[in-house]
Amino acid sequence: MKAPRFAYARPASVAETLALLARYRGDARLLAGGQSLVPMLNFRVAAPKVLVDLNRVAGLSGITVAADRVRIGAMTRHAELERSPEIARHLPLLAEALPHVAHPAVRNRGTIGGSCALADPAAELPACALALGATFVVAGRRGDRRTPAAEFFTGLYSTALDPEELLVAVEFPLPRPGYASALGELARRHGDYAIVGVATHALVRDAALHDARIVFFGVEDKPVRAAKLERALEGRPVGAIDAALGELDADLAPRADLHASAQTKRHLAKVLARRVLAKLQGAAA
Repeated sequence: MKAPRFAYARPASVAETLALLARYRGDARLLAGGQSLVPMLNFRVAAPKVLVDLNRVAGLSGITVAADRVRIGAMTRHAELERSPEIARHLPLLAEALPHVAHPAVRNRGTIGGSCALADPAAELPACALALGATFVVAGRRGDRRTPAAEFFTGLYSTALDPEELLVAVEFPLPRPGYASALGELARRHGDYAIVGVATHALVRDAALHDARIVFFGVEDKPVRAAKLERALEGRPVGAIDAALGELDADLAPRADLHASAQTKRHLAKVLARRVLAKLQGAAA
């Protein structure tokens, strides 16, 4: 199929972009890397009146390390993050996740902002943002606002973004000493969306877990923290994971899909949690 007819705009600034969004009032779609949007257009899942190309908007890309955070511009490509020594040093969870994001051709064009704004429930980067306590910087006609990741993802392909707002950056707090991260996913083949995935971040001290953030993706309609499992593991050795895994039955409400039933996803979530939490302890050693 071919995409429906649409107008095309290529703004050069955030202000110009916001003016276009206000003018079209929900009938505009933003083009970042286009790796998800272009197929949606061709299948006519999306039919905007105007396509707003962000690729010439100044100030939307780049990685900046400050005293307490890493700021990543929304138009920063996956490939740039994958190659970045700053990301490898300060945000190893992102560095571990990026090779799982599709394939090199997709990572060369796809952006962190596009991935998070799309909010695919099986995507890696939204789960990492939630596990690391990221904040999303959003520009609107009334100025910028900041939304924590826990409030940003609201449902299936749904976020707290207003149709007339633009995601401009994602800010990650610098991990404190003693914290470690680990990620794992199960997919039909490397590069496919995860059937089940988990991103973890925790303080590992004296072989015990503290302040754990355990986030599953590919299970429900958005990335979800396993709060009961986190509480069950607080202050306990990683070896106690088997005794705590039963809490996932209350934490997760899996959705069946083409690849697995809800029961299978629940089982795979437990298998993957055991593997990744053991890897978390090793990452902190």
